Order: sequence, then structure tokens, then C-alpha cells
Amino acid sequence: VQLQASGGGLVQAGGSLRLSCAASGSDVRIVAMGWYRQAPGKQRELVATITNTGSTNYADSVKARFTISRENAKNTVYLQMNSLKPEDTAVYYCGAVRYRLGRLPDYWGQGTQVTVSS
Repeated sequence: VQLQASGGGLVQAGGSLRLSCAASGSDVRIVAMGWYRQAPGKQRELVATITNTGSTNYADSVKARFTISRENAKNTVYLQMNSLKPEDTAVYYCGAVRYRLGRLPDYWGQGTQVTVSS
């Protein structure tokens, strides 16, 4: 499985961006897709996940601002980010989780930079 993330960029605080993660290939053991981010000097953290049945989960820091969704016909997962804050600045990665939620992804995209200016 290969994941291709896109959609990052530079935006002012309060603005919006939509990230996309296109998947190619298949693995029947994948149970969820997720977005993760890593800011400079910090560990990679979970942003949001969506299961194969559409259940979603968000980090507290992004709840009510970010929305994860998927378009199965296109094998694509999206992350709509609204009301962006400077602390959202990070490299954003999409990942595919196998077997059960809570595990780290077994497949990773290449990352896309999101920079929010104040």
C-alpha cells in the first residue's frame, strides 16, 4: 500500500486547508486511516482517525475545528482543517492502521507541510 499526501501550504491564522491522502494498493488487514502531525522538536502525534465503518476520533486540540472524512470510491481520505492556529504548524502525515485502532500505522505517506502564520 502506498499513500500520497497533499494539500499542505501556508495559511494565516483563522484560515482553512484541506489535506488529501490517496491510497494505492490494498491490504485487507487495514482497519482505519489516520492523520498525524509532527512539529519541530516534538513527537509525532495523532490528529484524527476514521475507521472502515466511518467512526471518527479526534485529538482534543483539534476537535470542532478539523474533520476527517473518506471517499471510498477514490481510496482517498481527507482532513478539513478550519480555524487554523499557529500551533497547528507541523508536517502532516497520513497513515493506514492494520488490525486494530490504537496501533501505529503500518503504512505512512510522505508528509505535507502545514504552516500557519499569526
